[in-house]
Amino acid sequence: MILIRNLRHTYPGTRRQSARNALRDLSLEIPAGQFCILSGPNGSGKSTLFRILCGLAAPSSGSVSIGGHDLATAPERIRPLMGVVFQSPAVDKNLSVQENLTLHADLHGLRGTAAGRMTEALAWSDLKDRLGDRVETLSGGLARQVELAKCLMTRPQILLLDEPTTGLDPASRRSFILALRRLQRDRKMTVLMTSHVFSDAEFADSVAILRDGALMAHDTPDRLKAMVGTEMVVIRPRDPAAFATVLETGFSRRPVRYGDELRIENIPPAEAVPLIAAVLDHHRADVLSIGVKQPDLEDVFVHVTGRGAAFAADAEPSDSRARQPELTA
Repeated sequence: MILIRNLRHTYPGTRRQSARNALRDLSLEIPAGQFCILSGPNGSGKSTLFRILCGLAAPSSGSVSIGGHDLATAPERIRPLMGVVFQSPAVDKNLSVQENLTLHADLHGLRGTAAGRMTEALAWSDLKDRLGDRVETLSGGLARQVELAKCLMTRPQILLLDEPTTGLDPASRRSFILALRRLQRDRKMTVLMTSHVFSDAEFADSVAILRDGALMAHDTPDRLKAMVGTEMVVIRPRDPAAFATVLETGFSRRPVRYGDELRIENIPPAEAVPLIAAVLDHHRADVLSIGVKQPDLEDVFVHVTGRGAAFAADAEPSDSRARQPELTA
């Protein structure tokens, strides 16, 4: 349903800044009826790709086909198929929920069917008893539901969402993603959603990871996690840099450093416990904590991109420690 081939986009240079390649020969295919999450650090090209898919920018080269139509030559055939939820609010906070949806229906020529479409668009939501409330009085999660319900009024076959869970608390974020997943399956929609929250991606059919404008990986969450192995040993030493050398010279293990952690990836399950025992036997005083961890999509991101400082600044880590991955020397 969404077919991207050899897409390139270059922002022209200025007197103070040289030209910048935002997308580099990017090819990506999202089959009809699938839910794909697009992830990557800041500056990876997510926003540029989203703008191109929405028709707000033209690529420097390459092609995009949506719903079987070429975006460059037949955008008018694509628009009726597509709904878009932008990161910035696109509803009038001074109007009520019902007024926002009615206005959207009028803009799309749905005046005769607005009531039925509204009931249908709200059936999944928690808004049915809040139709008369102004959007500014709603919680962040409910306000995002208004944004999604507005898009559903036109019954889109393809839905693009730009970081829709940003700013939501964990409970609201999970509720929104689960509702979106149910809608996507029930309506057989093709969904492409950008996100910097790793837990969002666990519910997707596939996850695409960008770095520096290039596609680094695209697969199911389970297959991506398999890239890192079934288990990893995670160590928090007193001096990560020095202890990385200890692991390489004394244990023949080359760790990945992520903030104050050292991670030994793709370790066979039978070797994890003996390694932990050996480390503690010889270096207990140098270790704050050590344990075995099953990889998640955050670990995949570190593994695939080899860095994550810019991404980690916006991400919601699994604990309160700052995390910035780098491969130790």
